[in-house]
Amino acid sequence: MAFMRKSKFRHVFGKPLKKDDGYDNIRVTKNSWDSPFCSVNPKYIAIITEVAGGGAFLVLPIKQTGRVEMNQPVVDGHKGPVLDISFCPHNDDVIASCSEDCTVKVWQIPEGGLTRNLTEPVVELVSHIKRACIVHWHPSAQNILLSAGADAKICIWNVGTGELYVEVNLPDLIYSVNFSYNGNRFVCTCKDKILRVIDSRTGKVIKETKEPCHQGSKPAQALYLKNDKVFTTGFSRMSERQYALWDANTLEQMSMDEIDQANGVLMPVYDGDVEMIYLIGKGDSIIRYYEITDEAPYVHYLSLYQSKDPTRGFGVMCKRGLNINNCEIMRIYKLLNTGQVEVIPFTVPRKSELFQDDIYPDTASDQPAVSGEDWFRGVDANPVLLSLKDMFASEMKEPAKVVVKSNILDKKVPATPSRSVGATPQATPQAKSAVRPASEAAAPAAAGAGTELPPGFDPQGILEDIRKLKLIVKAHERRIKSLEERVAQYEGPSTDEEGTGETC
Repeated sequence: MAFMRKSKFRHVFGKPLKKDDGYDNIRVTKNSWDSPFCSVNPKYIAIITEVAGGGAFLVLPIKQTGRVEMNQPVVDGHKGPVLDISFCPHNDDVIASCSEDCTVKVWQIPEGGLTRNLTEPVVELVSHIKRACIVHWHPSAQNILLSAGADAKICIWNVGTGELYVEVNLPDLIYSVNFSYNGNRFVCTCKDKILRVIDSRTGKVIKETKEPCHQGSKPAQALYLKNDKVFTTGFSRMSERQYALWDANTLEQMSMDEIDQANGVLMPVYDGDVEMIYLIGKGDSIIRYYEITDEAPYVHYLSLYQSKDPTRGFGVMCKRGLNINNCEIMRIYKLLNTGQVEVIPFTVPRKSELFQDDIYPDTASDQPAVSGEDWFRGVDANPVLLSLKDMFASEMKEPAKVVVKSNILDKKVPATPSRSVGATPQATPQAKSAVRPASEAAAPAAAGAGTELPPGFDPQGILEDIRKLKLIVKAHERRIKSLEERVAQYEGPSTDEEGTGETC
């Protein structure tokens, strides 16, 4: 009997923003290297562009949407085409780039964006003897940057001092590199199809697969997930695209599934806060997303986003830059071959306007957890977390107001004032009138001496109303008595005349 698995992300959907809310007239690079060609943070979006005679990339303020001018300033400091770029997670104004000129450079973006071409980097890192292909920042240590090149070498740098900490030599061309959650390890895939987990400080291979992780000859990509898992995408022997999940400690395969037979390399994007993975294929018009759980088969398909335009590259916004009020859990900036950048928010539909803490756990902040020097000495630290609830409150147009209304059920019926203990059950009107002033005078004292009075109960006012009603009743009694006497006077002579028989 089949049943549907319960998931709060089953109905996640992607809806692109209007064209005016994206970016247009961008000459995206035509390089064939399998890189996203884009990097995004809450302040800027950077895109590798096509230029002649060198390498450059565009850096725009994230709010500067619309058409990009032809003379827009760029970062132009490489002598060869730029292959990869990455913003620093601990400083939104710092970005690293690598190029076919074998160098890795770190740039400081001026506050407010570029007003002229930026040609002088803050730091230039030179160690690769062939093209530098990949740059990747450490998730928690300050100023720690990883670079990988076509010379099958991985370098781990301290950007603050320009010092090379670790150098790892691998047997073949490196396709992908990704740090673990606290950065003490990283996983990489190579052209030899072997999946390796390597110690970040010593460069020693901790574990590697005995057989190819994916049998196909096309590039495989890998991500180091939380809870000691590794996620990979690649191709089968029959060129079918597939994904697999591995135990990071033993590199035993936990799950594998085939997707389709398209040609583009699948680039995985990991959201560790909610354990979701997005698969974006080069040349694809579809973005698939999955959920990672602790139950077999561990990787569960959720849904997909489909458009008519193929993907040239993409950038992913971190949680600090999302619209929390709209329940947005992911935002992808999709580069198109037409020079347009399509902005696609992915949203969890919720009716409540309150903060959704189940889909927004604490996320990584822009504060480093440990210095680069301490990390290299052996100090491990998870990323510093921040709560998105404060961001939710600051983005609301008006602060939340609590309206307190009185509860009608709390309005009890006023109790009838008790009679005097010494009063007789049947008293004459004269006795009642004589006793009334004493009872009226004693009522407030009795009310104060008894139990607590209900809200709005006024014994003096009630006694005053009773006195007025009694006066009105007595006035009506006198009126009735006078009318009865007049009627009696009118009926008396008529009876006498009938009795005597006299006529008028």
